Amino acid sequence: MTNNKPHVAYFCMEYGLDENMRIYSGGLGILAGDILKAAKEFSYPMTGIGIMWRKGYTKQLIGQDGRPFDNYPINENIYSHAVDTGETVEVRIKDTNVKLKIWKLDKFNNATLYLLDANLPENKKYRTVTDHLYGGFNEKRIAQEIVLGIGGVKAIRKLGLSIDIYHFNEGHAVLAGTELLKEKINDGLSFEKAWNSLSDNIIFTTHTPVKEGNESHSLDSLKKMGAFNGLSREQMQKWGGSPFGMTVAGLRLARISNGVAKLHGQTSRAMWKSVDGRSPIISITNGVHRKSWVDERIIKEYQQNDLNEISNKHQEIKKELIDFIGGKTGTNLDSDKLLIGFARRAAPYKRPNLIFSKPDVINPYLESGKIQLVFSGKAHPMDDKGKDIVASIVHKAREFPHSVVFLEDYNMEIGRMLTRGVDVWLNNPRKPLEASGTSGMKAAMNGVLNLSILDGWWVEGCEHGINGWQFGDGYVGEGQDESDLYALYRVLFNDVVPTYYENKDRWKEMMFESIDSSYERFSALTMLQRYYSEMYNPQ
Repeated sequence: MTNNKPHVAYFCMEYGLDENMRIYSGGLGILAGDILKAAKEFSYPMTGIGIMWRKGYTKQLIGQDGRPFDNYPINENIYSHAVDTGETVEVRIKDTNVKLKIWKLDKFNNATLYLLDANLPENKKYRTVTDHLYGGFNEKRIAQEIVLGIGGVKAIRKLGLSIDIYHFNEGHAVLAGTELLKEKINDGLSFEKAWNSLSDNIIFTTHTPVKEGNESHSLDSLKKMGAFNGLSREQMQKWGGSPFGMTVAGLRLARISNGVAKLHGQTSRAMWKSVDGRSPIISITNGVHRKSWVDERIIKEYQQNDLNEISNKHQEIKKELIDFIGGKTGTNLDSDKLLIGFARRAAPYKRPNLIFSKPDVINPYLESGKIQLVFSGKAHPMDDKGKDIVASIVHKAREFPHSVVFLEDYNMEIGRMLTRGVDVWLNNPRKPLEASGTSGMKAAMNGVLNLSILDGWWVEGCEHGINGWQFGDGYVGEGQDESDLYALYRVLFNDVVPTYYENKDRWKEMMFESIDSSYERFSALTMLQRYYSEMYNPQ
């Protein structure tokens, strides 16, 4: 314990700390990075455990044909940001001992993060295990999860860290449980007693609100890869089922689990209600690290209660974004026209191109430039439907080159520029499939007005017509896409556009309310305080 706060080991497959440290893919990693930054800023005892991804996630570019394609350049520069601890640990993958170098990273104002790296000559064919983030399936993925989970616990022991709580952020980390259980069994406890004594120290966060999106592996595959780690088949099946569900295993081993927004907690409890022996699932809404995402110029004027200067500074930042877009694409947008941003992982359920569904309705606004749209996002390398959506947006940008833009290779820099510089942040996932949606929080704190369906964090944050707008009334069911589209058009054309062009004073008031209603409530500090008070401190 440090100052009566438990020391937490935070396990995650990816960490978004800086665009130059390409060991993240999207929201899960950005959340993990923000947690470590808040822990450092506010002196919470937390240590991150992750993987040194030598090639990282895909560098996704747009080809001449308008379709995205994937690149995996070697990111040797990531090593320059970390310090070699001089320590290694070994994990067993299949029938081979694989050595893992332990790197220490605390360069980006983050709590200490230890990263495991298999890129050593003696590992031969296994030296590429830590090359690609989410780049493999089944056996390779299991190998990576052995590195994170089993290797992570061994690294903690090798480094002599005193850990009170093990927090598994998503199912990728749960194989750490095999090592923690084995330690207690080796001390003479039965499997059941080891499990019971361990659960007080395990916390689990679930993310994906679709059962099919939660990873599972056959017991045969896990055994073949060495993931049983000394446990029996019967014990593994009792823990995670057959096939072995990584989320199920996390929910069963933990003392308490959480969803990442109030609605997501409800969705998760309903989704996993049939899992025997699962821990209670509460809701702790995600938050963002303000120093990383909120422009200081905006916050200075907000603290002065100066609505006019908030608007002036936003206009300054908007012009910087427009220059940034021009440098990337050659497109010159108009800083006096409404600029709407949409940036997140390009997945079908997020419906990035929903706004284009009725060309006869939206096209006149694009032709006149009254509405300008800037998009960014990556599709998963294996997701052809996601890539089709990106291609359709690129096609629209080529059709309307002065009012629609797509920025390739979505990363932290693009996310930071967009959430600070656009006027409106659009979000229209198919409810209830948005777990949280922290990009909308970042936008809100910068005085950017959210236009979103009632999903994720916006259920808690929305005050319609005061700090942003909601559309769709939360309807879920047949014809949802069409219903949401018409609701989007109705609010966009009847509320958003007229307010922007005809009622600037009201827009300024809404910008202030957007910041005021989000700055404290949806900060990473508030999230971290809740983790410590509601989950990390055993009652």
